[in-house]
Amino acid sequence: MKTFNVGALRQAIDKLRLQGPNDLVQRTLAQHGLSVPGEITGFQPPFAPPGAHPVADPIPPGAIITTDRFSCPAGSREYMAYVPASADKGIQGMIVMLHGCTQTPADFARGTGMNALAEEHRLLILYPHQSRGENAQSCWNWFSTGDQRRGRGEPEILAQMALDLAGRHKVPRDRIFVAGLSAGAAMAVILGQTHPDVFAAVGAHSGLPFGAARDVPSAFAAMSGNDAGQTAPRRDIRPTPTIVFHGSADKTVHPLNGERIAAATLASGPDQTVLERKTGRIGSRGFSREITALLDGRVLLEHWVIDGLGHAWSGGRPGGSYTDPQGPDASAEMVRFFLNKPAH
Repeated sequence: MKTFNVGALRQAIDKLRLQGPNDLVQRTLAQHGLSVPGEITGFQPPFAPPGAHPVADPIPPGAIITTDRFSCPAGSREYMAYVPASADKGIQGMIVMLHGCTQTPADFARGTGMNALAEEHRLLILYPHQSRGENAQSCWNWFSTGDQRRGRGEPEILAQMALDLAGRHKVPRDRIFVAGLSAGAAMAVILGQTHPDVFAAVGAHSGLPFGAARDVPSAFAAMSGNDAGQTAPRRDIRPTPTIVFHGSADKTVHPLNGERIAAATLASGPDQTVLERKTGRIGSRGFSREITALLDGRVLLEHWVIDGLGHAWSGGRPGGSYTDPQGPDASAEMVRFFLNKPAH
């Protein structure tokens, strides 16, 4: 087992190796009014107190948190895994949780509160870790064409990591799910496209559609709502059930991207579906919710738009970064959506 600490030698090498990409990112950030002084260290996470270093919540007796590195022919990544104390009654499923830029697995676990839901529903939670050695801001490389395909790059690493952990804990193959925030949500959408045989459903919070970008400049264009780089939805694949959350006031990833994720999901499905629209209010946040079901009643898509929510996890815990405690609990809704998928 390993921690997420990286040796001083690797830090020095990575800093040299990433200097060129950092310069490109700096210029692109400046074009979008997002530049930061000096060396790029990532966006300042909203709702996180300055200087805070969030850690995962205390775990109940019998629960286990492990950290390790997974390796396969496509590459390797470190991860944190949460095994609930309730696992002795049988694991119900596994959720792969992909953090956003500048975040860590422990930060993401705390902000989403997913470990508490894991105890309630007997879920194994896998938190892969993207280091600054792989991306200057610890973002998943959803905008890289080499990381948008099956059999290579980050999609293959993450899919094989999920299968490895699921196999060791006897998780049924049709009960593996993936969810993410921002760049993590964009990568979750990619996994739903490239590995529909691995992931039974996708949760995308403040993310972007598959094929939205091919490099850093087009990534920022997509984030702004420009779809020039987006590939056409594919109809030759099996649609992966998807739940989408996006804030109407998101200034980092334009809400149009949530609509495009939803549209792509529907475009890859059958022509005839049943649509139900709902509105409501939880706390100070109003929301709209569109539910699209197949003719046999199975839900293909849920699309939530949260009024006034910025670039933050809806209903999140204030101890983590990029969270907003107001509004619907995205974590609980995603778990409900995942576990309502019929087992085969």
